[in-house]
Amino acid sequence: MFSSELLAANLLSPVVLAFALGMLARLLRSDLEIPAAIQSYLSIFLLLAIGLKGGVALGNNAPDNLMLYVFATLALGVVTAVSAYFTAKLWLRDSRLDAAAMAAHFGSVSAVTFIAAQQFTERSGQPADAVLVALVVALEIPAILIGLALAKGGDGIRWHQVREVLTGKTALLLIGGMAIGYLSGKDGIAKVDAMYFQLFQGTLMLFMLDMGMTAAGQLRSVGREAFRLGLYATALPLVHGAAGVALGHAIGMNASTAAVFGTMAASASYIAAPASMRASLPEANTGRCITAALGFTFPFNLAIGIPLYAAMAHWLSA
Repeated sequence: MFSSELLAANLLSPVVLAFALGMLARLLRSDLEIPAAIQSYLSIFLLLAIGLKGGVALGNNAPDNLMLYVFATLALGVVTAVSAYFTAKLWLRDSRLDAAAMAAHFGSVSAVTFIAAQQFTERSGQPADAVLVALVVALEIPAILIGLALAKGGDGIRWHQVREVLTGKTALLLIGGMAIGYLSGKDGIAKVDAMYFQLFQGTLMLFMLDMGMTAAGQLRSVGREAFRLGLYATALPLVHGAAGVALGHAIGMNASTAAVFGTMAASASYIAAPASMRASLPEANTGRCITAALGFTFPFNLAIGIPLYAAMAHWLSA
């Protein structure tokens, strides 16, 4: 069950503290900045590293029910995108276009939140299954496509829009990393272990420092909509997270894996979805979606959501 010790352990982890330091730096108007080129490098490094790790693990022990996991993830992506769309229309009173953009963001997945949840389960001594790396990609694709379909209405989706989703940075690096890890095997990947595995934690801290500064900057632009947007960006992920944990438990995931799966459902994209929306729906208010996803949902999941989903998963498995 949810406990103060579980919450404290997560809040005092280096990853969360680095995020808090970044927010503090921005609130204090510090001159601390991470150059754009370094930001890009950090995200590429983390996505490729987690893909490599997942590929090696899948090569050693691929689950028999992998296709069940994939189909369940695709279904979950559809449900979360549709619920995000109608909630945005009813609660935020969004137009069809802006609600569709919200659906793409909140039906999709944050790869960095996924990494943080994986780290949480590793610290607990019960790491989640590596198959989840493949499910990150499966969760990202349908939500973005559904968001585009809801916005376009009868006009439909064009092939180039599908291609943009499939060849985006997140999908390409995760799938490519998994392929490299799977084909190289544990012995082959050992040659780059010092680069992609031993340096992973330190690189993640730098990335979270930058995310903290970005999140604090996004919150400044909320204005009078802060209450409605904040409630949307925290209450909806809680519902999605609980649904993800329950679905993971129902299809046979262990408690740690179901907890990370629930976190994936509760997260909101602020990398892949904004890129797709800006390219295909330039008239949508993408900046507001990023503010909700990065300014509210990301820190909420990082500090409170991940331990809460883990507590739900262990309660169901008890």
